[in-house]
Amino acid sequence: MSRKAAEDAGGAAAARLGGVLPPGGCGQAGAAGRGQIIRKALTEEKRVSTKTSAADLVTETDHLVEDLIISELRERFPSHRFIAEEAAASGAKCVLTHSPTWIIDPIDGTCNFVHRFPTVAVSIGFAVRQELEFGVIYHCTEERLYTGRRGRGAFCNGQRLRVSGETDISKALVLTEIGPKRDPATLKLFLSNMERLLHAKAHGVRVIGSSTLALCHLASGAADAYYQFGLHCWDLAAATVIIREAGGIVIDTSGGPLDLMACRVVAASTREMAMLIAQALQTINYGRDDEK
Repeated sequence: MSRKAAEDAGGAAAARLGGVLPPGGCGQAGAAGRGQIIRKALTEEKRVSTKTSAADLVTETDHLVEDLIISELRERFPSHRFIAEEAAASGAKCVLTHSPTWIIDPIDGTCNFVHRFPTVAVSIGFAVRQELEFGVIYHCTEERLYTGRRGRGAFCNGQRLRVSGETDISKALVLTEIGPKRDPATLKLFLSNMERLLHAKAHGVRVIGSSTLALCHLASGAADAYYQFGLHCWDLAAATVIIREAGGIVIDTSGGPLDLMACRVVAASTREMAMLIAQALQTINYGRDDEK
């Protein structure tokens, strides 16, 4: 989708929201532009630190990209609020108010990035009045720009996205991520959940190291479902819009409506598939983003 097309598509929504909704192209430019930095840094030596666990990594590039995105957006939209991964790790509160809010993951797949595994993305979501309005995810190594705008469809490099429509778990490819906790009790629950889906005869369960790109695979029809405990609002915000606009379902693991701050999700090509997976899962408690 061109910048002009994105801006034209957003015109009606902007009017409906009293002019607070920015042109979709600004998020696209920010994600793609910063993706170039990540792609270049992928092959370079990195300074790596840990956050909540030995598996929860951060690099100087995470901080650089986040700072650049926020700086550019704040210059254009000084009254807007921001929720971003590295700012949250440094103590900033994750509170989604009714104000226009950007929700940013500067590098989704930091562990992949550290190991030069080429599955990393920039994710930028935007919400107004606690409603997700649009999302942009840029696959840095494949130069794929995934976009979604509420009521306007989902696209990858301008091509319309549609979920598979699969309802039968025995014909499904399911994606997930492990989450940062590595204690024995959490790992036991994680493996038990995977085992339950395999006993239900899912074709396979895959872990690719990037929740946002896994969710984009669902939106594009390359996978049929996704579940995870331990992801965050910045992993979900942009992808939720893209999946919904591709015809998919995003819900809480309880089977109820999605709670963006609850650190858990089931997404699927159909409601039938989503409910089957939600009913099979045992809960892994990661708390809430807005209570940390």
